[in-house]
Amino acid sequence: MRRFPTIYNTLMRSNSRAFLRGLGLSEEEIERPHVAVIHTGGEMSPCNVTLPAQVTQIKTGIYGAGGFAHETPVVSVSDGLTMAHPGMRFSLISRELIADSVEATMRAHCFDGMIGLGACDKNLPGLMMGMLRVNAPGVFLFGGATLPGRVNRGEVTVLDAFEGIGKMIAGEQTREELAEFVEHSIPTGGACAGQFTANTMGMVSEAIGLSPLGLSMVPSVYSARNPYLRDAGRLVMQVIEGKAPLPREIVTRAALENACALVAATGGSTNAALHIPAMAHEAGIDFDIDAVAEVFARTPLIGNLSPGGKYLARDVYEIGGAPVILAELLRGGFIDGSALTVSGQTLAEGLATVGVADGEIVRPVSDPIAKSGGVTVLKGNLCPDGALVKVAGLKELVFRGPARVFDGETACQKAVEEREYKTGDVIIVRGEGPKGSPGMKEMLGITALLYGQGMGGQVALVTDGRFSGASRGFCIGYASPEAAVGGPIALVRDGDMIEIDARAGVSSITLDVPEDELASRRASLKLADPARHGGLLEKYAAVVRGANKGAVTHSGAVDTSGDLI
Repeated sequence: MRRFPTIYNTLMRSNSRAFLRGLGLSEEEIERPHVAVIHTGGEMSPCNVTLPAQVTQIKTGIYGAGGFAHETPVVSVSDGLTMAHPGMRFSLISRELIADSVEATMRAHCFDGMIGLGACDKNLPGLMMGMLRVNAPGVFLFGGATLPGRVNRGEVTVLDAFEGIGKMIAGEQTREELAEFVEHSIPTGGACAGQFTANTMGMVSEAIGLSPLGLSMVPSVYSARNPYLRDAGRLVMQVIEGKAPLPREIVTRAALENACALVAATGGSTNAALHIPAMAHEAGIDFDIDAVAEVFARTPLIGNLSPGGKYLARDVYEIGGAPVILAELLRGGFIDGSALTVSGQTLAEGLATVGVADGEIVRPVSDPIAKSGGVTVLKGNLCPDGALVKVAGLKELVFRGPARVFDGETACQKAVEEREYKTGDVIIVRGEGPKGSPGMKEMLGITALLYGQGMGGQVALVTDGRFSGASRGFCIGYASPEAAVGGPIALVRDGDMIEIDARAGVSSITLDVPEDELASRRASLKLADPARHGGLLEKYAAVVRGANKGAVTHSGAVDTSGDLI
C-alpha cells in the first residue's frame, strides 16, 4: 500500500493523533488512508459554485472504500469576472498559486492521496500540475459546464453577451436586447458552455489519462455526475493500494500528444498550448510549443464545437462525451491507445465499447471538417519562438496588412470601442506577456468587440498576451519572445506590413521590414525597468518563463521515488 503514515504513527508525533481527534475522527478512522479533496469550490463564479455539493459525493466514495477524506479548498480566479480590467493579471498567476497550494497541502500534511476538483479555466491545469508535481496517488475531476440559455427560442451562451457589447456599439443591437443575453446566457452553475478553455482542459484531463473517461462533458447540474464522483473516491483508494498508476506513470510523452490531438480535433482553446507544456514540465518531460505544433498539424478537426462551430458541452455529452471523440481519433490512428489511464487500463481498453461519431457534432476522421487541427502554431521573424491562432471557423487563412500598434490592452480597447482602426489593419497589442503585464491578460474583451462590430474577419489581432477560449477571428496570441524581454513584437511600428499565413504546412508570421532597419530599431530599443508592483505580481514577474515553455515558474520536476508525497 502506498502510504505515508509518519505524521500519525510515531511516538514523537502523537500530537498529530490529537489533532485528528479534534477533527472528530475515531481511532479506526485515524488508521485509514487520508485523502485530500482539493477543490476550487465557492461563490466567486458560477463555474465553481456547484463544486461543494460534488465534494460530498466524492467524500462518500472515499469513506465507503475505506479512506477518510479531508476537504481542502484552494484559491480560484474567475476569468469571466476579471475580463477587460487589471484583475485579469491574476488569472494565469492563479494557475501557479493552485499548483503551489496542492504541493503545500500534500507535502505538509502527508496525505496518502488526493482528488483534485476544478471547474474554471486556470484551476483545471493548476490542479493537474500540482498533482504531477507531488506525484502522490491522485485522480482529477472536472466540475462540468453550465447549460445554454435561451433567448427568442434560440440557445445562447456567455459569448453572445460578450459580443453583444460590440453589436450595441455598432448600432446593431439595443441595450435592452443586450440585457436579454446578459440575463439568460448563464442559466445554471458550471463552466462556460462552449469549447472554451474549461471544457477543453476538461476533455484534456480524460485524453491525458488523469480523469475517469466519460465525466468531463456531463453538465455541472446533472445528477448523472454523482456516480462518477463516488467512483472517483473508490478509484483513488485503488491507487493508494498500488492497484493503479501514479500521475507521472500516466502522463508520458504519448499521453501529452494524445491531449494535444484532442485539442486540435475539437478546435479547442489556444490556452491548452500554454497549459499542456506546463503540465509536461511538472512531469519532467521536455514538451514545448514546437512539440504541440507537430501534433496540431497532423490531427484533423472533427468537432463542430463553439466558438468555431455550433455545438456545446451538453451536446457532446448527449452523444457519449469525450470518449466518442477519443475513440474516433484512435480508430484513425491519431492517438496512442497504449497510454495508461488512472483506472489502470490503457486508453484503448477504456474506449473499447465506445460508439461511433454521430456525424454532425463529431465528424468521422474519414470526413473531417478540416484535415489539420483547429489550432495552429505560427513562427517567423515576428514570433521566432512561436505564436498561436485558432483556425477553426476561419474562412480565410492568409492575412496581410499594416500594423496598428498599441502598448497595452487598455489603449487598444479604447481605440476599438471608438472604432479608431481600419479594415485590413493588423492590430498589435504588446506588453501583455507573462513578464510584461505581468500575468498575461486575455483579450476576449477586444475580440468580442471586434466581432460584435462585424469586423472579426476584417482585421487581424496579434499580441504577446493571451486569448480566451471563447475568442474567435484572426487572433494570434502568445507571441514569443514577448515585448518585455525585447522580442521582435517590441520593434513593430505603425504602418509596418505584416503577413500571416495559417495554412497547414505553411504557417508563418512575418514582419515585412528590412533586417538592417530591424537591427537599427533593436539597437535603440530601451526596455522599461520592471514596475514595482509589490506582492504577488512582483514575485511572479521575477520568475516566470516564456509562453512557448508554458509560462512556468520553477526549474522542473524532482525525483519523488523516495518520498511519494
